[in-house]
Amino acid sequence: MSYSTESRITRTAAGTSTSTRTSTVTRYDRTRRGPVRGAVFGTRRMLRRTGRMLRRVYTWIGETVTAAGVLVSAALVLGLVGGLLFGWVEAWAVAAIALVLLVACVPFILGEHDYRIELALGRDRVVAGTDIGAVLDVRNNGARLALPGVVDVPVGEGLVEAHVPLLRPAGHHREELTIAAHRRGIIDVGPMTITRGDPIGILRRELSWPEVQRIHVHPVTVRIPSTSAGLIRDLEGTPSSVLVDADLSFHAVREYVVGDSQRHVHWKSTAKTGKLMVRQYEESRHARIAIILDLAASSYESDDEFETTVSAAASLALQGVTEGRDVLFVVSNEIPEHARAEVLSISTLPTVTPKALLDATSGVDAADNVMRLESVTKLTVQSYPDLSIAFLMTGSLMPLDRLRMAAISLPAAVEAVAVRSELGEEPTLRSARELAVMTLGALGDLPQMLARGVLK
Repeated sequence: MSYSTESRITRTAAGTSTSTRTSTVTRYDRTRRGPVRGAVFGTRRMLRRTGRMLRRVYTWIGETVTAAGVLVSAALVLGLVGGLLFGWVEAWAVAAIALVLLVACVPFILGEHDYRIELALGRDRVVAGTDIGAVLDVRNNGARLALPGVVDVPVGEGLVEAHVPLLRPAGHHREELTIAAHRRGIIDVGPMTITRGDPIGILRRELSWPEVQRIHVHPVTVRIPSTSAGLIRDLEGTPSSVLVDADLSFHAVREYVVGDSQRHVHWKSTAKTGKLMVRQYEESRHARIAIILDLAASSYESDDEFETTVSAAASLALQGVTEGRDVLFVVSNEIPEHARAEVLSISTLPTVTPKALLDATSGVDAADNVMRLESVTKLTVQSYPDLSIAFLMTGSLMPLDRLRMAAISLPAAVEAVAVRSELGEEPTLRSARELAVMTLGALGDLPQMLARGVLK
């Protein structure tokens, strides 16, 4: 047998003179192979097809045969070997039982089934410590009976199972599920799979749905009334040393400069001096709040202490966003494990809306390879110099000396408040030259501590 190949070469040439000429040259080439080369070519093609078929069979076996099915198959093979080689009756009995089990389980996985699965979550945003209701609806869209199965719903690192009974054509099964959201975080629900198999658990078939839904579990927050937020309110309207052309606090009168607004001309001084004079004001301070959250795991004694700190930081930020203030929520980015040089990188959480803020705090986690609080504070001041008050949120294992070092990196006009979470301790407030240190024994201590901590 011989094989031939045919190749076609096309060449096009075009001229650019007064007339355009296009020519096409086509050549056909036939190559004939001898019987040996033809046999080799056919063998290679057959081997490739056989390899693809074997890979498909191997994949099907891996997806269909369970661990129990592997044991039954091994018992069948060993029984046949023992019966054929040694004539053992017991081996023939084992092989017969294994064969009967395999044959009896095959009908449970035969045929294709058309399912439609929908999972409707009651809410996609909840507060830590609550439960989420969900409704699972499984419908048989096929024209045949659908055998019972199990729907596996991955929920974070866990798994929720829902048993589906026998479904007639166009029949559906509805089941209510409960998803526990005990801790703050982001929970991915899905992808779901439905498993059909025999009652013994030897063979199975799985169908998967790639859809993944996300649940944001927000931190627990406390309401900070505006009338008690003394640390923030006392900053509003306080004159600063920065001189501006328009504000509320009058400072002095100076000579007119080109570009000054005529609305600020001081006519009495102009009449006395004979020169055009304008008013000058001191810029009033506004509460531009920076919340710097320490993510170093070494600063916290336990996970609960870290969660309390995150909740306190979220409460402060949420109150500022609700009141329309400028809020900056800063955390350290994770340092690459194999970084050769020192890496300084911070990240700001969105504070445009309360929902965006709480969604971002759901994904905040403590880690070992993050920047120290002092470096985060220093980089924050360099990146965002226009601040009026900074809250340094950390845990009980943070030394006071390091907190002072972090406060020193802040400008003198910026009020520094350190909030340390020490679960079970009495709430205290200590003031020093560099900063004020709050100790929170519980999250509920935050509003009253802010009410007591009036800056002077």
